[in-house]
Amino acid sequence: MPEKSRPSGGARAAARAGDTPADVAAASAPPRRSEGPRVKPRNGLDRYFSISARRSTVGREVRGGLTTFFTMAYIVVLNPIILSGADITGATLPFAGVAAVTALVAGALTVLMGVVGRYPFALATGLGINAIVAVFAATQLSWPEIMGLVVLEGLLITVLVLTGFRRAVFEAIPPQLKTAIAVGIGFFLTIIGLADAGVVRPGVPLISFGVNGQLAGWPLLVFVVGLLLTAVLVVRRVRGALLIGIVVTTVLAIVVEEIADVGVRVGEDNPRGWALQLPRWPDEVVSAPDLSIIGQFSLFGGFERIGVVAALLIVFSIMIADFFDTIGTVTAVGAEGDLLDEKRNLPGSQPVLLVDSVAAAAGGAASVSSNTTYIESASGVADGARTGLASVVTGVLFLLAMFFTPLVQIVPSEAAAPALVIVGALMISQIRTLEWDDMSLVIPAFLTIALMPFTYSITNGIGAGVVSYVLLRTAVGRVREVHPLMWVIAAAFVVYFALEPLQQLF
Repeated sequence: MPEKSRPSGGARAAARAGDTPADVAAASAPPRRSEGPRVKPRNGLDRYFSISARRSTVGREVRGGLTTFFTMAYIVVLNPIILSGADITGATLPFAGVAAVTALVAGALTVLMGVVGRYPFALATGLGINAIVAVFAATQLSWPEIMGLVVLEGLLITVLVLTGFRRAVFEAIPPQLKTAIAVGIGFFLTIIGLADAGVVRPGVPLISFGVNGQLAGWPLLVFVVGLLLTAVLVVRRVRGALLIGIVVTTVLAIVVEEIADVGVRVGEDNPRGWALQLPRWPDEVVSAPDLSIIGQFSLFGGFERIGVVAALLIVFSIMIADFFDTIGTVTAVGAEGDLLDEKRNLPGSQPVLLVDSVAAAAGGAASVSSNTTYIESASGVADGARTGLASVVTGVLFLLAMFFTPLVQIVPSEAAAPALVIVGALMISQIRTLEWDDMSLVIPAFLTIALMPFTYSITNGIGAGVVSYVLLRTAVGRVREVHPLMWVIAAAFVVYFALEPLQQLF
């Protein structure tokens, strides 16, 4: 089926998120496509964010922003857990300080994305990048030194954006792979939701189902109830289905914890406990934020400790992960909101990529690691968001979370996870648009889709797809169809996948 004749991701999302037929019609493509008369803005806010032009309303944008915030608010708690370990010097980052600054940076950058990028993308500390950062801090560098390398990585990506290279890479990736990226992220979101809820856990041989093969414990029951409730709301086309699902499931979790006193799951202890946050009303709602860690970075300290080559390899590994995580996220979220053009590119992407690159450096400078565009933004888009106003709402909520950290912590993973699973279901529907009659296209798409959830990395999926695409299209004599930049990207990914032996060599 030709690209232009397919139903849009945004129309499908709006219908499933519970809007009326009029709302569904209003969720059609933005005015950049010549599909009807332009809509006259109602006021300055409407004109600036193109709310009516993208067939949205202020109410839908606010609702979408709320949904995105509640879906990704867990980062305020999870980021300190990841980064509060000791570095090679024995120093640790303060838990409360990391939580407050995580909220501050996420809030400021998400507002900036909304105002400058004008798309419904939210930003926060990247978990995939955090895993890399935590490993290097524990084995090779101090916190200020690794944060300094993160700042350098962000500055390098900013240069790539300003020169137009990052956008050129985005546009060089073929539509088949862009669709596969969106589908792969759908599966990735699903496994994130299932893992956050404890439905799937590390086991033998690879992963296990629940507790000893059973959905045991009150938290898993809360998740199942929340998933079924959200699914019913979505198929019944209830407005704000995802947001309602999160709020109702959180209330249920609070009641369950008050009655059953389940407690938090800690490693192998209390396997039937809550995965991360304890859904209990806090003793205090407001607390003063600790911002003392801001600015604690050493720009070139890492080079002095481990040498220039080794430090550059770390910068390269972080940059590749940051670079392609954003490309995957923008592609997937844009496709879900019908914000992409006929070539699966995001119109006016330069400001979006610029804010994202600045976010990487800002996160390192604030000592909370690189900030990046979050795939959880898809939950807000699925609930109606189409413009940067939704990001402003999400960002303001993160800024408020600095002072209301105890209140944010009452939303358990089990309450947010159902939204991720439902959004995953919305996104994988794009799989039907892939080309299936050419194995040189099928295999790269399959590797892209499979490796994202199985390796827990958007970057790994994109890398496998790019390298195999270049190789297989060349093998069948279609080398002229391979964009020259794809060779550059493929070579970079070959180096990325070979980093471990390269680090040992140097």
